[in-house]
Amino acid sequence: MPTYDYECSGCGHIFDVLQSMTEPKLIKCPACQKNKLHRLIGTGSGVIFKGTGFYETDYKKKSPSKSDAKPSCASACPNAGKCGS
Repeated sequence: MPTYDYECSGCGHIFDVLQSMTEPKLIKCPACQKNKLHRLIGTGSGVIFKGTGFYETDYKKKSPSKSDAKPSCASACPNAGKCGS
């Protein structure tokens, strides 16, 4: 269930509520009891997969380290400079 932020235009009270997406918007401020609540637009949150069924490689790219890099032809090939690569 998402968390929605609300602000009262009457008293300025700001709070958040855990609500289902199908529930109607709140209209009554819990602080001043006026019907002047407005739902604020939020940035949302990213999805984080946790647990044993997910792997780090499923959603995250690693930059190769120097130890993973392949050696160049010049240092690994006995025919360095003669093979054309």
